[in-house]
Amino acid sequence: MPIRFFVKQWLMPPGLLFLLLLAAWWLRKRRPRLAGLCFVIGLGGLWLMSLPLVVQESARALETEAPLALDEWAGLAARADAIVILGAGRERGDPAWGGQDQPTGTALERMRYAAQLAKASGLPVLTTGGLHYGTPPSEAQLMAARLKADFGVDVAWKEEASRTTWENARFSADVLQPLGLRRVVVVTQAWHMQRSRWSFEQVGFEVVPAPVGFLGGDHARPFAGLLPESRAIWQSGQLLNEAVGLLGYRLFY
Repeated sequence: MPIRFFVKQWLMPPGLLFLLLLAAWWLRKRRPRLAGLCFVIGLGGLWLMSLPLVVQESARALETEAPLALDEWAGLAARADAIVILGAGRERGDPAWGGQDQPTGTALERMRYAAQLAKASGLPVLTTGGLHYGTPPSEAQLMAARLKADFGVDVAWKEEASRTTWENARFSADVLQPLGLRRVVVVTQAWHMQRSRWSFEQVGFEVVPAPVGFLGGDHARPFAGLLPESRAIWQSGQLLNEAVGLLGYRLFY
């Protein structure tokens, strides 16, 4: 897992763009034209990734699932058997919480939304997400604990082995489908919902998408989103990873 993560970080932007800038410096005397090309692509790519407008327009291509209307929440019990919250990583050893691991901000956004859906509909909840580098607790356990403590929602099932979106779906099926539960509300980021829905449908679920955290709306950025922002680089990386994952899943699963 660490090796795969290391390779992925350098093959995907922004890591790849930094490598191009290093190549430009290395080749500046021996191959000046090639060095110039590497420099333009590397610097230009980083500049584009830093623009909120690029994030906004890129997200719109991925965020194809409409949000649930507020008046649909109470009626979810007629359309689904359970709510599934996909894990989104963890923050390790947060001193503010006595050194205990905590769900990431992205995971908390999913949990908050799923908690409201669960309270409105009465549907049971499954959290899904395994260990990071083999170190407990699992993402599913962290989410379950915080859902109870922060939102007053009891988790009915925890799927604690998955490491990818595909495994989220496959291992959730192992938990729910033997119980006759095949209709699920899937809660994840809007830009991640295409791949999530596809994965859950591939393993036999009927999916009600419940996307949250949309990036493709008009967020009223100064100067129409044409000024670089540090956060936009992270968001662009997430969207690029999702686009590659969406294609890869259709090719390999």
